[in-house]
Amino acid sequence: MSEFTETIAKAYAVDGPAVALGCGVHDGAVDQGAIVQAPLSMINRHGLIAGATGTGKTKTAQGLAEQLSAAGVPVVIADVKGDVSGLAAAGDPAGGASKRAAELGMPFAPTAFPVEYLSVGGIGPGVPIRATISDFGPQLLAKVLGANETQEQSLQLVFHYADGKGLPLLDLSDLRAMLTYLSSDEGKPELEGIGGLSTATVGVLLRALIGLEDGGGTEFFGEPQLDVTDLLRTAPDGRGVISVVELPAVQERPALWSTALMWLVAELFETLPEAGDLPKPKLVVFLDEAHLLFHDASDAFVSSIEQTVRLIRSKGVGVFFITQTPKDLPSSVLAQLGNRVQHALRAFTPEDAKALKATVSTFPKSDLYDLEELLPTLGIGEAVVTILDDNGVPTPVVHAKLPAPQSRMGPADDVDATAKASPLFAKYGTRVDSQSAREILAARMQANADAAAEAKTAGPAPAAPAPRAPKAPKAPPAPRHESPTEAIGDFLNSRQGKALQRQVVRGVFGLLRKKL
Repeated sequence: MSEFTETIAKAYAVDGPAVALGCGVHDGAVDQGAIVQAPLSMINRHGLIAGATGTGKTKTAQGLAEQLSAAGVPVVIADVKGDVSGLAAAGDPAGGASKRAAELGMPFAPTAFPVEYLSVGGIGPGVPIRATISDFGPQLLAKVLGANETQEQSLQLVFHYADGKGLPLLDLSDLRAMLTYLSSDEGKPELEGIGGLSTATVGVLLRALIGLEDGGGTEFFGEPQLDVTDLLRTAPDGRGVISVVELPAVQERPALWSTALMWLVAELFETLPEAGDLPKPKLVVFLDEAHLLFHDASDAFVSSIEQTVRLIRSKGVGVFFITQTPKDLPSSVLAQLGNRVQHALRAFTPEDAKALKATVSTFPKSDLYDLEELLPTLGIGEAVVTILDDNGVPTPVVHAKLPAPQSRMGPADDVDATAKASPLFAKYGTRVDSQSAREILAARMQANADAAAEAKTAGPAPAAPAPRAPKAPKAPPAPRHESPTEAIGDFLNSRQGKALQRQVVRGVFGLLRKKL
């Protein structure tokens, strides 16, 4: 056994279940004895899959999803180009995947995996994912709208008012009605004492809503909202269900779908109980094109992502970011990613060369490789790897040749029919239009308008009071017909209502943790 084989085999030895990451490469040759693997118990320490376009990032994620599913771990994976849908079909036994397996000395068994297809708001094939405006929260909504810090604070004020008054914000029409009302002469007094909304800010937000409505927001926001516990399912044979979020139909709406994926992660964080250290994760999420999350993001938004990633580990959830270079992610987030698979980086321009140097600086120093020379020369399906071992210690950097997926490396057949046959389609396929802020505010304004009209048409008061009539027995008061808003107001002013208001708590992204 060579010194290289012994060093890598010892560094990547695992006591218990593991995820295979191929074999080490030394002096240009694959060393089948230098097995590279990651402990299953350390996958919830999160990870990064990076590399230039066409270097194999998506197939690496597909292969990891397969192994996690086989170990009974549910997976959520973004499918930006449409080819990850092939997880539901067996791979080609005569294709390149079997040759790669033979090169690595590993078995190749073409396999189909249990897959659930999801789509953002039903745009494209898949079970529709929806979220209510109230649950989406002000920070994520501000990211989708491209709002600045002042506008984000105004959204937070709107959400605060809606929570306190029991006005459900379910879809974009509710938010539009709320903004319009709170900027009107009738609604402005509602925010006195806690700040207010400037007319200019409301105008900007209303114009941004038009773009969001045309960009898929109308379909995404509403009910029924996805229950994220439906993502934590296993098939009858014990394998984890892989939820593939189909995104080709919304490729041109990156702000919406990237933030919607982050909402899934945040919702998992707010929903799941603490789990501590587990022998395997409850769920692993792969976020493709992760740089989109941080494009023009506010400091508060980045801080919320950092906090979510840092704390969701204890909920049993692992998150893998997929992007081109580590510098696409803020340092505070990158520091939370213990498992690293870095595919090739090309240095065609001065900017590429700078990115290469920055990437090398994020890896542990290696006595085996010159990473600045190695990274540009890696082939497809090869990567520089370092992971956390059983004790949570980073392993030595190794040049690894990764195994190919055992499922189809291309689109699946008839994704739409498969999605519509799912039990989840019966649950989420049909949109629901419940009573919400728009209807309640419309009823309030109509009642006020009717009262004003009645006062205007009433005759002038008599000049002198009428003669006093003898006292009659006191009659019971006539029944009072309350508008929906008055009824809600009376309830919220009661002891039970005030107690309920104190339970409305928003989490790290402003997501509802307890609902009215």
